[in-house]
Amino acid sequence: MNKIYHLANCDTCRKIIQSLPTTDGFVLQDIKTEPITPQQLDEMKKLAGSYEALFSRKAMLYKSLGLKDQKLTEPDYRKYILEHYTFLSRPVFLIDGKIYVGNSKKNVENVIAALR
Repeated sequence: MNKIYHLANCDTCRKIIQSLPTTDGFVLQDIKTEPITPQQLDEMKKLAGSYEALFSRKAMLYKSLGLKDQKLTEPDYRKYILEHYTFLSRPVFLIDGKIYVGNSKKNVENVIAALR
């Protein structure tokens, strides 16, 4: 199953999704209104290789909670992502058993290539 984890109210997520050649057959999950489950996060981790690869250091909470001054472990990354949607680097695309995380230009190009 192809899936996109995103924030519906995020302009960047919307722009990226609209730029895709197709989203037919995709399940879109707004992680604010439908939080990711531990099972979903564990599936993403399996594909990404680590919880850290899924973690966003751009989140305002990252700085306000003082996390940038701490040495976080894999269980910490998992805990924070499950506690608050803002810690998931987004959008996350699951396409044909592969994962694409984040909004970097290269990542978006890889998503578009995977859809062609």
